[in-house]
Amino acid sequence: MLGAVVAVSADLDTRTVLHRIVEAATDLVGARYGALGVLGEDGVFTDLITVGIDDPDLCAAMGLPQGHGLLHALVDDRRPLRVSDMATHPRAVGFPPGHPAMRTLLGVPLTVRDTLYGTLYVADKKDGTPFTNDDEDLLEALASAAGISLENASLYERLKRAAEHFQRRMLPVLPDLAPLQAAARYEPASELLRIGGDWYDAMVLPDGATCVVVGDVTGHDVEAAPPMGQIRNMLRALVGDRYGPPGVIVSRLDRALTMLENPPTATLVLGRIENRRGKYTFGWSNAGHLPPLLICADGDTRYLTPSRHGIPVGIDASVPRFTHETPLPPASTLLLFTDGLVERRDQDIDTGLNDLAEQAARLATAPLDELCDALTTRPGQTFDDDVAVLALRLPGDPNHPCIVV
Repeated sequence: MLGAVVAVSADLDTRTVLHRIVEAATDLVGARYGALGVLGEDGVFTDLITVGIDDPDLCAAMGLPQGHGLLHALVDDRRPLRVSDMATHPRAVGFPPGHPAMRTLLGVPLTVRDTLYGTLYVADKKDGTPFTNDDEDLLEALASAAGISLENASLYERLKRAAEHFQRRMLPVLPDLAPLQAAARYEPASELLRIGGDWYDAMVLPDGATCVVVGDVTGHDVEAAPPMGQIRNMLRALVGDRYGPPGVIVSRLDRALTMLENPPTATLVLGRIENRRGKYTFGWSNAGHLPPLLICADGDTRYLTPSRHGIPVGIDASVPRFTHETPLPPASTLLLFTDGLVERRDQDIDTGLNDLAEQAARLATAPLDELCDALTTRPGQTFDDDVAVLALRLPGDPNHPCIVV
């Protein structure tokens, strides 16, 4: 019983918790089948988790309980239910064609402080014996612990959604940067405590240049979000008031941060895209951040990695900053991103960078929204850290020769 409770409580992902509850229930009483019906706030079943029925087509055909039958009896009575012969029970109705024949059933409600979260059932002991009082006591004890785990998982999901909403509200809506095209994405980390410090921004400066920035505040929790807002707003004021080379702007940011009692630190890339007589250039300063990726229309890619990188901002205002410059070929795409896009716990970061370049090359001429979606929302993808992505595409003929130096 203790092992079952530990297993159920070992995760905060709701779906995982639900599966572990059903698996623990069938293991505890030696049942062949198990099911957990999940109730929504309106008292209607929203999900059904099963164990012992492996046919996905049958599971799909079963659907959700419709308010009648044994799987809804506990919703009405909120008391344990034990059936020794389902064939003779008046509420044993509604089974779809192909449903396994079941003879005995034991069910208990999943409640926490008078709130009914769902109903837990097991059917047919593997040894063929009927369910006993001891089985009922075990299942009730498990349901009591499982209800708390389910409530914790639900609270965790709500907190994660709230934190993500807070983070998204702090990020800007991209302005019209024409003739440049632009798209951005923010994806939260898969773990709540790693949401908080990544951002992007872009604006047209009074001299006609386009300023872009992607950054990541040190720290991986929601407490990193307010310092992120401070740094982003400081940068906006600095580049709008006395615009200049990116290295100069970052040096001014360093000095401004020293005026704070507890200066935040962050990595960032601040860039300036200029049109000089029809030819575009990108000037940028890198403060301890991953390099931008330049994607040519013909699929050639290159990370913009000069030999002199700066340290993160907020550490030492006396350390010099550098401005680098490179031409941007017509119809090329500039991709700025934070480390959550390429860092994984189980692989070297160079592998992540190479994979990103290869994937981006295949989408060199795809619409920017399609490119950003492909990089951030692949099916089953999880992120160890939150992710910010900013993509900008230059105007021009995509068939123009791409010369990257």
